[in-house]
Order: sequence, then C-alpha cells, then structure tokens
Amino acid sequence: MHPGGAPERAARAAASAPYARAWRQAWSFPEPEPPAAHWPDEADRWADELRRVGVRRAVFVTGGGNDAVADVVDRHPDLLLGFAHHDPYAPDAATELERAVTERGLRGLKLFAPLLRGPLDGPDLDALWGTAQRLGVPVLIHIGHYGSAGGLTFGRHGGPEELARMARRFPELPVVVPHFGVQYVQELLFTAWGCPNVHVDTSGSNQWVRWMPYKLTLEDLFRRCYETIGPQRIVFGSDSSWFPRGYVTRYLDDQLRICRELGLPDDHLRAIFAGNAERLLGLDD
Repeated sequence: MHPGGAPERAARAAASAPYARAWRQAWSFPEPEPPAAHWPDEADRWADELRRVGVRRAVFVTGGGNDAVADVVDRHPDLLLGFAHHDPYAPDAATELERAVTERGLRGLKLFAPLLRGPLDGPDLDALWGTAQRLGVPVLIHIGHYGSAGGLTFGRHGGPEELARMARRFPELPVVVPHFGVQYVQELLFTAWGCPNVHVDTSGSNQWVRWMPYKLTLEDLFRRCYETIGPQRIVFGSDSSWFPRGYVTRYLDDQLRICRELGLPDDHLRAIFAGNAERLLGLDD
C-alpha cells in the first residue's frame, strides 16, 4: 500500500525534518517523545489525557494493525474507539474489515488515498465498499498532500474524481474526508454538494492553506462548508497523535471560536463538535 521502499521513505522523512521542527516551533509544540515501550502504558496515558481535558470519547484511526488498535480500545472501552486500517487491495480486505468490525468492535475504516496502488472507484474495491456500506460503518479517506511538509504531494490514484464516483456508486456508505480535502477544497465541496453521503472533517492545523494559489483561511473553510452542505456533514477532528503534546486543545479552541464568530447556533455547534461523529460511529444512544 505504501509507495517506495524503506530507503526512499527514510530519505523523505529526513528531508521533511527541518520543516517539521519549524512547524512545531511556530505552534509551540514540544518535540515528540518515542512511544512507550509497552503499549498498555501508552493506552493508559491517552486515557488519562482524555480525562484531563474533558473529552468523552476519542477515535484511534491507525495504530499498528487492526488487532493492536482493538486491544487498545478494549483496555479503555469507556473512552476509546478504533478504526480498521489495512491494505484495501489484499484479497481478504473485505473479510478483514468484517472481522475487525463484528469480532473486534472497530467502528470504521481509514485509508490514505495517495498511498493506494489502484483507484478508489476500481472494481477491486467494490467488495470492501459494499461490506462497509452493509455494516453501516464510515470510511475516512485522506486525499491530497500526505505527510506534512516534505511529504507526498499526491498519489497516482485516490484523487477527488475517483472519490466522487465511488461515493455515487455506494450512496449509503458514509464517507469522511479529513483536513477539508487539503488542496482539493473546490473538488471536495462539489463532491459533497452532489453526494449526500460525503462528509468533511476539520482535523489538524490545516497549515496547507498557506500554499494555496488564492487566499484561504480556516474561517473561509468553515464558512464555505457550512454554506454548501450545512452543519450535519461537518465533523470536528483533533489530529492528536503524540506525546508530550497530547490532545491538541488548541485546534479545538480555534475552531470553536471561529464557528461562534460566524454566528452558528448552539445546536449546529453540537452537531459539528460531537453529534455528527456520534451518529457516524453508531453512538446515538
């Protein structure tokens, strides 16, 4: 699923390191620590962090394989949820998704479209999408630039046109696109406008707006999404991933402030920052 071999990935990581350090300095984020030697300690640390900041539930979308994520979730089922993340082109991809959901309790599927070795709307993935649709679980599909500064600009497959065709062919499948679609803002807005099953996720610093060919701010992104698809298909995401940064309350504070300044009513704020995720994850009760 990942393009390039280990040397190429290592070279790409080395090239991006100065950009990553500059980004952390700009946001006053500390240097990342290595993960805990024992995964239960890491899981417990995240549980403590979520309780500290008052987050009721959080979703791990990747984490070393489906069983590894499920084990973390099982350790703190009152706080944690997980998504499957495996090779969608493996012969048993659909079967593995069914196992991950029905036997291990995972709540969705995460894919990085730029890393795919085939198109999102190709027939080889029909069984996977059909299984997700039948199970009623969302698929979170990252399109556009991958890997922060120095990362992969785009992949051979996984563009917004493929996403739109797939979403139309599986109209009951909830599709969530993170980071406002990165550089594909216009394409994502048109896709969501025409496909009621496509949702927009707000996660991360969204620093990519600095390199767009036209002025674009986080406020612009919220305004355009809100005007195009309304509050029921915008989903807040934190993009929290490492310690000692922990849960990124700064992203939450900034996005909530912007939505309040735009004049969104309380019920729409509740939908964007909690309710929509609850519905997609089957937590309505």
